[in-house]
Amino acid sequence: MPRTLVTELTDGQSLDQSFRLADKQIRVNRQGGKYLLLKLADRSGTIVAMMWNADDSDYEKIRRGGYVHCIGRTQVHQGALQVILTAIDDLAETEVDPSDFDQFDAGAADQALATLRDLLGNLHNVYLRGLGNAFLSDEAFVAKLRLATAAVSNHHAYPGGLLRHTVDLMEVCQFLGPRYPGVDTELLMFGAFLHDLGKIEEISASGELSYTDRGQLVGHIVIGVQMLGDTIATFEEDADEDFPNDLRLQLEHLIVSHHGQLEFGSPRLPATLEAIALHHIDNLDAKITSFTSLIESDLTNNEHWTNYHPSIGRKLWKKQ
Repeated sequence: MPRTLVTELTDGQSLDQSFRLADKQIRVNRQGGKYLLLKLADRSGTIVAMMWNADDSDYEKIRRGGYVHCIGRTQVHQGALQVILTAIDDLAETEVDPSDFDQFDAGAADQALATLRDLLGNLHNVYLRGLGNAFLSDEAFVAKLRLATAAVSNHHAYPGGLLRHTVDLMEVCQFLGPRYPGVDTELLMFGAFLHDLGKIEEISASGELSYTDRGQLVGHIVIGVQMLGDTIATFEEDADEDFPNDLRLQLEHLIVSHHGQLEFGSPRLPATLEAIALHHIDNLDAKITSFTSLIESDLTNNEHWTNYHPSIGRKLWKKQ
């Protein structure tokens, strides 16, 4: 029986099909009753689901990251589509078609990787070009980068999302950098390449998107600085020369300051023109991507405005 993709679900639709269980929680309502709060996924996206009057056995029988068979009905709540379940059961991998749930676009990843190789390979700074080659010569690193996600939720939260985000940022930096004479465009571009690389180790992109133990304990900013240090050591060994210490400090600063504010997780505030530019370009890409997703997923009948989103404190204007 053909299944309906998450992105093709409509209000009031009956469901009797399989999903991947991206997340599960058991909660207690105001009356003391328990219910399940779930995130169901397939290759097209995710949707929130709830099952009222649940108990611990309902929670225990389903596996986070595994497959489930769901019976229920869709409904719109506060402008977003969700699923109200009446039954849910665990499924073995042999009972589903994995292609229904694989969010990784191999073709798009290969194209983005080719663009990344061109961007790094055409740098005029011999040390940045050599360092880029040291990163991309590491087959294990490239394999992880190809699959990595940029986030667990919000922007670019899918396998291959980190590579897409990285390349987009580098291309914007390549365009904007020359508009500001005081900015070193190649340094800015390389900062865009480096800034989120630690997410390769911070977030698991296989099955459920979730933080690894290293991600929880260390975080992608520190991991990124460690990765930079390791790759500089490889560069120095292969080239038989020292990497310039001033350039290394500049690159480290781009990583540790790219969140822009201490309360947002940056150990240091941006203190160079390149760091200031990188923070705002990174924020721009993340905001445009996440806001676009909110607009595309909105299900209100208003043709001009989305529903009010408490997380961003506003409604969004829809494209006409």
